[in-house]
Order: sequence, then structure tokens, then C-alpha cells
Amino acid sequence: MRLKFLTINLHKGFSPLNRRFSLPALGERIHATGADVIFLQEAVGENVRKAAKYAHWPSRPQHEYLAGASGFDHVYGRNAVYAAGHHGNAIISRFPILLTERTDISTNRLEKRGALYAALELPGGRTLHALCVHLGLLRVSRLKQLSMIAGYLEKHVPPGEPLVVAGDFNEWRRKKNDELQTRLGMRDAGHDLHGRKLRTFPCAFPCFPLDRIYLRGFRALEARALHAGAWRNLSDHAAFYAEAEIIEAL
Repeated sequence: MRLKFLTINLHKGFSPLNRRFSLPALGERIHATGADVIFLQEAVGENVRKAAKYAHWPSRPQHEYLAGASGFDHVYGRNAVYAAGHHGNAIISRFPILLTERTDISTNRLEKRGALYAALELPGGRTLHALCVHLGLLRVSRLKQLSMIAGYLEKHVPPGEPLVVAGDFNEWRRKKNDELQTRLGMRDAGHDLHGRKLRTFPCAFPCFPLDRIYLRGFRALEARALHAGAWRNLSDHAAFYAEAEIIEAL
């Protein structure tokens, strides 16, 4: 069974430096990939100030707007709450979401971070475990958060079931393995196919591999950073797309 994954930091629906509201165009690009499971970071659940300022601001939360009329299931976990509203992580899935949980991985009072888990029902009744993450800006925070994430997955995901972890890791080092790889045996889809972590930030000229898709129980078939052509400058991050097939005997 082949599955298509996509992760992107929405930058709250704005182009780099907040020059324009780009969410409608971004939604078109996302669905054009045919992704089965979409991982979103900095998805706005509500912002009354932006809604009053921008004529094309959707009346629904951004993840619901992007799911649109596709019939995809979706779930949202708020991370940052402020006077005008809130934003966080979201998962949009072609497959039914059986169970979801948001876990707090904040390590300081300034950065509110979370990991959003969803158990998806694949055809034939098999379960796909998905986790959307947005890690901190400080290295010491990321190390703690990766340890928390690894512990959470060890507790909630059986070793023999397929697992995907995707999102904005805010990690620019290209060669350093993290706990998802060393502790859980996960593999970076970009590194598996290209021998390096794919660069996704900044979108206009990607230099740093901040966004990633990690897989366990899959064989990676394709991995790309989407930043050129119609994708250019829709967000400050490039999208990361991966296609993989489930390994039947885990």
C-alpha cells in the first residue's frame, strides 16, 4: 500500500515577511499533490484581528478551510493562545481518524509547543499512527522535546504498526541523528533517498533542513522539498512531500 504525506509550516497563512495572505493559493497547491495525510504547523484556529483586516480570511479554522469539501477528516491542537485567538498543529487525513491526543511539549514559558497524535484507520482495518510536531527554537528545548516525543511514542505505538512523524523540527544540523532515529528506529525520508536531509527554509532559497518526515514500517519511494514555481513564497517554509509504501512484515 502506497501513501503520500505532506508537511508544511503555514506561517499562519501568510507569505514570507507577511507581505500577503496566501492561504487560498497554498490550499490549491497542497491538494494538487494528492497527499493522503497532511501535517500543518502554525495553523490558525482563530484570529479576530486578521479576520477583520483581510477580506478573504476564512470563516472556519485554517485546517478546516484547507480540508474543504474533500471529505478529509481533520483534527487540531492549539499550542499558542493570545488575545486575538490561537494557532497550533493540525492533521488532515483521507482516512478516518479513530483517536487523537494533543500533548504539551513546552519547555519554557515563552515558547508554547505541542505534539498532535492521531490514529488513522487504513483500508483493511490497519492502523497508521501519525504525529505532527513543532519543536522549539533553542537546542536545549529541542533535545528535551525529542526525548518527550520518543517516550510518548514508545508508550502509545506498538512496535509492529506503521508510524509517521512529520513537522517543523527547527533543527538545521544536517548530519546529527536524533532520538527518533536512534531510539525508535525511524528513518528520514529525504535522507533515505537523497543521502542528506532536504533543505526547506527559507522558502525563497532553502538552506536549512528544518521540516522533515520520519517513517517506520515504510519504504520511502519519493521525497521532495516543494518551493519552486507555483509554490514560491506561499509560506516562509517549503513544503516537504514524501511517498512511501508500507512494509508488510514489520
